[in-house]
Amino acid sequence: MTFLPRLTLLATLMVGTSLHAEPMFFTPCSDTAAPGSLCSGLNVPGSYDAQGRGIGDPDAMHVFVRKFAADVPAGKPAKGTLWLVAGGPGESGASFYNLLPTLRRSFPGFEFLIPDHRGAGNSSRLCKVEESRESPGGRALSGAEWGSCFAGINLMPEYAAQFSITMAARDLKALIEGERGSRKPPVYVYGVSYGTQLVLRTLQLGPLPVKGVILDSLVPPQTDVHRDLSQRSHVVNTVGMQVLAECDADAACHAALGEPAASLYRRVLDKAQADPALLAKIPGKNLKNFLGGMLDVPSARVRIPYLLRELDQGGEAELTAVRATLTQAAASLGSYSQSPLSIPLVSIISNSENNLQPSLRPGWTAADIDRDEENLLFTSPLPRILLGGGLPTYPRDAYFGTLPAKMPPTLVLQGTLDPKTPYAGAQAQVQALTQSKAGKVVLSTVHKAPHFLLWTAPACFEQASTRFIAGKAAQDCTL
Repeated sequence: MTFLPRLTLLATLMVGTSLHAEPMFFTPCSDTAAPGSLCSGLNVPGSYDAQGRGIGDPDAMHVFVRKFAADVPAGKPAKGTLWLVAGGPGESGASFYNLLPTLRRSFPGFEFLIPDHRGAGNSSRLCKVEESRESPGGRALSGAEWGSCFAGINLMPEYAAQFSITMAARDLKALIEGERGSRKPPVYVYGVSYGTQLVLRTLQLGPLPVKGVILDSLVPPQTDVHRDLSQRSHVVNTVGMQVLAECDADAACHAALGEPAASLYRRVLDKAQADPALLAKIPGKNLKNFLGGMLDVPSARVRIPYLLRELDQGGEAELTAVRATLTQAAASLGSYSQSPLSIPLVSIISNSENNLQPSLRPGWTAADIDRDEENLLFTSPLPRILLGGGLPTYPRDAYFGTLPAKMPPTLVLQGTLDPKTPYAGAQAQVQALTQSKAGKVVLSTVHKAPHFLLWTAPACFEQASTRFIAGKAAQDCTL
């Protein structure tokens, strides 16, 4: 990977002075991730005070931004600007690069600005050496880098607070306000998954100069004890059981199985536990986790009943086909040097703000998780991963669990079969925002769709987005 352009905006970092954001100066990117794109960024303080001013410290950070110019005739201005806020935490904006065709159809004539959160992608990282472009694993941790990275963070536990949701929100606010000064409206902000939480936190800091906000796969209320990250397996299982029930209700699917799908699945689980050779065929040697992961991809999800039938009969062709489908789906998002997820950032933010288990059930162990998930048919590895985080957390601030005082017009896009940010959780968040009377928030339901609708339900996303920017009423859609 090559170094980022040095022609970036300098932020004011002196104690007691405000962070004055000005338009960034974009130049051709020095990498080859997205030919034709422009790159820039913003130098930001490692820490902000309560008023958002920079606190002088030697650890100033850089927030990377990539720009895709509007697809308009030469000499014509863009019709609008869309900021794209990635999920995660720990995910870079590179997840949007391969989705540019859908974005251009959904926002014709718009330019797109895509930042990497602090701690992710090409922005400043938690582990400066181990997550650098020049390290053996590149942006991903590799081999001994895991140990040295985690040890270094634990030597400075207070450093974790510099990578909080609120710090990232202050970065995003500075970016949008700085660029807005040089552009004519309309300006919109789109966030997906964790990105919806980050956008809401940014709006808690004060109004943004934008015409509207689109929240794709909205996170549930932060204090919801039934849908925090420790409950992810239960969320996944609810969706998985709906998928099995749909097979039972479909004449062709039910006839192919010849029995209730859940009954078949339980028999396959018993066989897998009794037959190491069968279990060895399953990626990760965990059938519940594997099928839980299939729920994210519609083309794989629909094959779950038939995969179970074949596993019961001892075949392998369906499993081979499903694995190829999942590989192809992942490849459709592209793989760039900045793509690897920042695991340290995932651990710190998730355990600091989105995992309520330590306070609800202190002393919770892996054995407790095993008992908790014993009767589930679909699970996620996340609760067990968070249990052994191994990194410091930061204290929750005054923004935890609260909502913005003011909201621009907001469209929420939510799939009914979302195994990560559940539909019921999004409904609860929309209801809370509506009852707060912060602004107009509408829900567009995408029936039978999973997570990340820009990717998994592009036609529905295009319909909803074009209606929203045209000022038309939201409509539901079916995948």
